[in-house]
Amino acid sequence: MRGSVFRRNTCRLCDGHELELALHLDPTPIADDYVSVERLAMVQETYPLDLFLCRTCGHVQLLDVVDPEVLFGDYVYVTSISLGLVEHFRRYADDVLRRIIPPVGAFVVEIGSNDGTLLKFFQDRGMCALGIDPARGIARKATESGIETLPTFFTSELARKIRLERGAATIVCANNVFAHGDNLADMVEGVRELLAPDAVFVFEVSYLVDIVQKMLFDTIYHEHLCYHSVKPLDRFFRRHGMELIDIERIASKGGSLRATVQLTGGPRAMSPKIEELIALEASLGLDRVETFRAFAAKIESVKTQLLELLHDLKSQGRTIVGYGASATVTTLIYHFELSDKLSFIVDDNPTKQNSFSPGHHIPVLSPQAIYERKPEYVLILAWQYAEPIKEKHHAFLEQGGHFIVPLPRVEVI
Repeated sequence: MRGSVFRRNTCRLCDGHELELALHLDPTPIADDYVSVERLAMVQETYPLDLFLCRTCGHVQLLDVVDPEVLFGDYVYVTSISLGLVEHFRRYADDVLRRIIPPVGAFVVEIGSNDGTLLKFFQDRGMCALGIDPARGIARKATESGIETLPTFFTSELARKIRLERGAATIVCANNVFAHGDNLADMVEGVRELLAPDAVFVFEVSYLVDIVQKMLFDTIYHEHLCYHSVKPLDRFFRRHGMELIDIERIASKGGSLRATVQLTGGPRAMSPKIEELIALEASLGLDRVETFRAFAAKIESVKTQLLELLHDLKSQGRTIVGYGASATVTTLIYHFELSDKLSFIVDDNPTKQNSFSPGHHIPVLSPQAIYERKPEYVLILAWQYAEPIKEKHHAFLEQGGHFIVPLPRVEVI
């Protein structure tokens, strides 16, 4: 499978060659490739997970690129089962329609539309919706549910074809996919091709400020090639005949940006929030490799504390299990060296239950196993959801169990 990965040598946003290693994480398999019992004998390849800083524009990125067909062709994650995301996209659609006020029947395109959750809200408001998503099974189901979805990757060539056949788009969206593409220049050329003169491109991405400030290093995995901040994005769009006009910090995914872009010289004024966030990023030193070395030191400090705790518990004969079987969990298990500490993992998602974790093949069971097998400690691997998990499983605490929250600092409950 080594042919499935290559290392680029230029920045994705500015094509600069001055790239410096900013953060080394342990190599992992594909983060969401939980395997069935039939695949247990298969060795899952691990790939480098190193973040590089572009010294020319300040963009932070992975340079090792796993073949997108390997990553996304048989993708299983669906928006509608993710905690709180349906309501998030309902508010998202309302926000965009309030700001843009498109005519009834306007054409809305979403890149990486997944199961069509967001597009359905636009379609229900009288828009004409089209989704584009390379996950064939998910695209087929979305189309069957009434949201037409093309089962392919978005490219500038596809954009030209869509415009020729269907006309220009009033709104183009891309949510948590603008960090996924290796060729962002072609993606943006395609967006520009699709947009009507007064149209907008709206996208959401994880925000590098939140990743560093909130210790969200486990959101670094091979799907996420880019770790965006405002200053490099602003420069990038200007290079491609577009301009960033509004930006909003939102709580999604632990801390994200919702950005709005128009064609250069478009009708909307630029929000002062853009310069405010650029100033914030400068004050935090996001364009300096020393900032990421300090971040790495904090990660290693938490790792040391957690491993000391788990080693003590194991030496006392305590049973420890994990809670959470998401993509982020793979980064956490590998970098924190947790595989031999966990008897099994539980997850609320039925599609993950009775599977095995990427690479280490730790069994994934239903949360009911906590009560049937009675482990003394549950390590909340999906630590961003620690509060709802603790509330849902208060009975575990009442029967004498303990929760361990690993991040942003080690906590035993």
